[in-house]
Amino acid sequence: MGRAGADSYEALHAWSVQNRESYWTAAIERLDIRLRKPCDRVADLSGGVESPRWLPGAKLNIVESCFSAPPDSPAIVYQTEDGDLAELSVGELKLLSGRVAAGLTRRGFKPGDALAILMPMTVECVAIYLGILQAGCVAVSIADSFRPKEICTRLRLANAVGIFTQDVFRRGGKAHPLYAGVKEAGAPPAIVLVEDGATILREGDCAWRDFLAVEAAASVVARDPSDPVNILFSSGTTGEPKVIPWTQTTPIKCAADAHFHQNVHPGDVLVWPTNIGWMMGPWLIFASLMNRAAMGLYYGAPTGREFCRFVQDSHATMLGAVPSLVKAWRAAEATEGLDWSAIQAFSSTGECSDAQDMRWLMEQAGGRPVIEYCGGTEIGGAYLTGTVACPCVAGEFNTPALGLDFVILDSAGEPAETGEVFLVSPSIGLSTTLLNKDHHEAYFADAPRGPGGEILRRHGDQIEALPGGRWRALGRADDTMNLGGIKVSSAEIERALQSVEGVAETAAVAVAPDGGPSQLVIYAVRSGSHAASKDELAVAMQNAIKRDLNPLFKIHDLVLIAALPRTASNKVMRRELRSLYVSSY
Repeated sequence: MGRAGADSYEALHAWSVQNRESYWTAAIERLDIRLRKPCDRVADLSGGVESPRWLPGAKLNIVESCFSAPPDSPAIVYQTEDGDLAELSVGELKLLSGRVAAGLTRRGFKPGDALAILMPMTVECVAIYLGILQAGCVAVSIADSFRPKEICTRLRLANAVGIFTQDVFRRGGKAHPLYAGVKEAGAPPAIVLVEDGATILREGDCAWRDFLAVEAAASVVARDPSDPVNILFSSGTTGEPKVIPWTQTTPIKCAADAHFHQNVHPGDVLVWPTNIGWMMGPWLIFASLMNRAAMGLYYGAPTGREFCRFVQDSHATMLGAVPSLVKAWRAAEATEGLDWSAIQAFSSTGECSDAQDMRWLMEQAGGRPVIEYCGGTEIGGAYLTGTVACPCVAGEFNTPALGLDFVILDSAGEPAETGEVFLVSPSIGLSTTLLNKDHHEAYFADAPRGPGGEILRRHGDQIEALPGGRWRALGRADDTMNLGGIKVSSAEIERALQSVEGVAETAAVAVAPDGGPSQLVIYAVRSGSHAASKDELAVAMQNAIKRDLNPLFKIHDLVLIAALPRTASNKVMRRELRSLYVSSY
């Protein structure tokens, strides 16, 4: 605020969007971003707000900004189920990442090659991710819960030439196979973390112990700011996910958000149960390491008391979660008798928050605030969030993200208190390309102009503005939903249900009758005179989703209907079905 000449937080945010280049200059200096070659300027907008060039003329590898903390300080605090708490230092993580980079070079991979990761968030996963980037290659993020069909789709869309995985991972006392799914997906050559040595590898695949170089790579490959570092996937309104590349500058958005909004400082410990396949996995890596903080990784299920004990024992200073996870902790009384006094702030993303659950969460750390965090993969962070510099109310947002602004418009394109949110570009972190779709069509085409004539970017959330400069999230305005913090389209779920015998057609909608996290409801039309009961159809549908899409997506209710409502152009009216369900229960 002092640097900006702002006498209030609201004035600071206004300065950050009216002077975007100055804001990002300040953020880059604050984060001590390492540039091999300095930039000509921070932002070049000569191509328009849809196509900004960040740090033009610079050369960098963002990994070099991840290891600026003292080498002996903790980088990762971690624990396996039934194991003891352990630490990996910044120096040790840097060495392991360098050995990964050297192993890639030794096996013939070149800068720009795309290498997938299908693993839970572990020490090795983080080192692999950073090692891929250090070698100038591109990480392809695939969630470990996806089935072979979806793994295959993502490998194809990203043009991956290799994949890192492990034979099994253990969670909740169960062994979950990963390498078997990789083989079934017809994946390219794999580097496999083998648990017991008994796993037989395909020809051309390599065991982790044989891949890992003895010596770390001697150098870090410098890249252009616009070069990709990570390919992620985000569901749109069609069956095929959008393929979103993060560039060398996207991590700056992750780290700046954590610094200014979650209030992360050197020496902090960030615990956020997530996965490398979702944006919060890479976000956690950059948000912690680039702020000289540590991340906390628990290898087991995050739903019970043992995870909550890990939060205590790791001395977490920030705990992030999806709202449905908070609801599970509360229902199970999982924090009873534990000491969370080290926590300075919570954060919540992925779903709409239930205010009562968030008030309960705050009580677990003596009233520390919950920083709501709403954004997306194509943003690299949030557009709407919170700050500890303003009063925090459970389940509500108290600020747009610094460096970004938005407007709320009704169905007629007019400013409104409640409606669809549109972003005011540009910002570091906002995607400028898609690898499988037209970026302009996806985000800008046919979008209304802002109140001041601004070019607006479509995002798809519904937001309600509240008195006193606060906001509440109302879910999605399109046919995309967040289930347990995972973004999925109605079309993806309906595609997985096509194989269910006895069903002519389906419509998938997300509802939240009582507010809070979304629940999956399936509307289905029977085929012919099929005699299966509603319960039998529900079981068959759940099995199809588990087999072909993701076992984490649970059907809350199945509604049998004579015909799906459609528009004159034959599009299913999912909004009408959603409203019908909410009004009926």
